[in-house]
Amino acid sequence: MSNPGEGDLTPIATTSQLAEYLASGCKTPDRFRIGTEHEKFGFRLGDLAPPPYEPRGIRGMLEGIAADGWAPILDNGQPIGLSRDGASISLEPAGQFELSGGLCRTLHETQAELAAHLAEVRPVAADLGLGFAPLGFHPLARRDEMPWMPKGRYGIMKSYMPKVGTRGLDMMTRTCTVQVNLDFASEADMVAKLRVSLALQPFATALFASSPFYEGRPNGLLSNRAQVWTDTDNVRAGIPAAVFERGFGFERFAEFALDVPMYFVYRDDRYIDVAGASFRDFMAGRLPGFEGQVPTMGDFADHITTIFTDVRLKRFLEMRGADAGTPAMMTALSAFWVGILYDGAALTAAEALVADLGPEALMAVRAAVPGAGLDAPWRRGTLRDLVQPLVAIAEGGLAARAHRNAEGADERIYLEPLREIAAGAPTQAEHWLARWHGDWAGDTRRIFAEAAI
Repeated sequence: MSNPGEGDLTPIATTSQLAEYLASGCKTPDRFRIGTEHEKFGFRLGDLAPPPYEPRGIRGMLEGIAADGWAPILDNGQPIGLSRDGASISLEPAGQFELSGGLCRTLHETQAELAAHLAEVRPVAADLGLGFAPLGFHPLARRDEMPWMPKGRYGIMKSYMPKVGTRGLDMMTRTCTVQVNLDFASEADMVAKLRVSLALQPFATALFASSPFYEGRPNGLLSNRAQVWTDTDNVRAGIPAAVFERGFGFERFAEFALDVPMYFVYRDDRYIDVAGASFRDFMAGRLPGFEGQVPTMGDFADHITTIFTDVRLKRFLEMRGADAGTPAMMTALSAFWVGILYDGAALTAAEALVADLGPEALMAVRAAVPGAGLDAPWRRGTLRDLVQPLVAIAEGGLAARAHRNAEGADERIYLEPLREIAAGAPTQAEHWLARWHGDWAGDTRRIFAEAAI
């Protein structure tokens, strides 16, 4: 989740300002960039327990990595993140370690950024007796065994989440994801990309599933992370029907965002709990505790970071439906979405695959995916039927970009893990289950050594 707010003090008077704020993200295609974010669970090498903030835990990781030129991000005087050259390292509520990467022009740059990040993490972690493993849901720990990081917004969410769903605290403490953030050229381009990516998000969840364990054993799911999201806070999560309404655009999304309850207001370097309150009341000067005050664009920017739809619209689009997984799969996720969304012909082909699917049908697929994965029903077949055509569409889009590395290979090389699945290889979740039933002999603890980065 995000580090503290943007600080834009422009007062908000009308909803159209919010639409203009979102529209300010429009870029010409030559300025499109790729931003990849990925999370991973820490574990102590000695007993595999989640590391605390301190001692010899997550704070030590931040302080050790900061020596490589990162600037600390503080919350109430304590380091809770790092920033450098447009990238940041942030902490999820239980210390899941997240790189929010910089803006990369090519997937080759994305791959190099990931490799450099892991190279920074490994020696610091080793000195602290820690390891890190990117998995969608913690395979061993109970919820009460997970630590809490000293970020003000997390205290507010910890109190509020049980009021609006049964799995919100699991989402906060026991899940990890990988997401890619991509640009749009215009309102029409945003709408097309948002609709296609929302429609295909259940497919991405199935394709990248890597969380088949719960507290040490299989629980019949392939993406336990995705199952958690079915009952976290459905007012702010899932596939919003508004996106598929006629006339949808920036202003309609702003209206939707105003109806999502607030968590906090950030003032004077602290988070003030207003959980459940209305941003509309804030705009009207009626927010309890802030009567007569007018929110700023920074407040709205903070507010939309608390919207957890499967694809989130900010001044770019965030693809949010995938479990964290191997480094190769992290880059493959970015390659998949870049190939489909950054080429006009690829986007048109993907639109044809999801034509006439409304939010109700998509929510039904979304509900089936955590358990069935690629075998979830899709039209007259299953999601598995989409693997080959969608990988082919992504390949075509990446080929058209024609960005080559020093060895002359273009960006299609990063789709290799998905080609293997299209050819019949198991997904990550299926692989881990085969290991559990085979060589591990039911010892789920062995996943950490094999998944460690």
